[in-house]
Amino acid sequence: MILFDLKCKANHVFEAWFRDGAAYEHQAEAGEIACPLCGDRTIVKAPMAPRLSTGASEDVPSGEPQSGEGASAEAADLGKAMKLLRKLREDIERSSDYVGNQFPEEARKIHYGEVEERRIYGEASKEEARELREEGIDVVSVPWLSRTDS
Repeated sequence: MILFDLKCKANHVFEAWFRDGAAYEHQAEAGEIACPLCGDRTIVKAPMAPRLSTGASEDVPSGEPQSGEGASAEAADLGKAMKLLRKLREDIERSSDYVGNQFPEEARKIHYGEVEERRIYGEASKEEARELREEGIDVVSVPWLSRTDS
């Protein structure tokens, strides 16, 4: 297993484990890796400083987080956020109709009273979502996390 620091277009940096470097390359090329903060799937490796273990205890300069302090608190917060986003996904899937890439058209039909009002979700480009908002149609972009941590 290998741990990489990854970065999305919005410069969010996060960590992910892979079987090996080839597994990372395959998943990145297939768009299977998403930023846990914004959902962006354009991911690159972020610069990493290697940390080599010498087997001896190492002094950590004062002011830097020690194991179990800042880094683990950040990881715990990120874990909570991801759990909430996965719950949000489950709630949306359970209570809404999936309309796929027909989302902009269906949202307009609902907004203009052409079809019965109901909760929907699906895909829309950033441009389509902007156009819907300009028409006064409430839309929300939600980071769509996978159901697993892989």
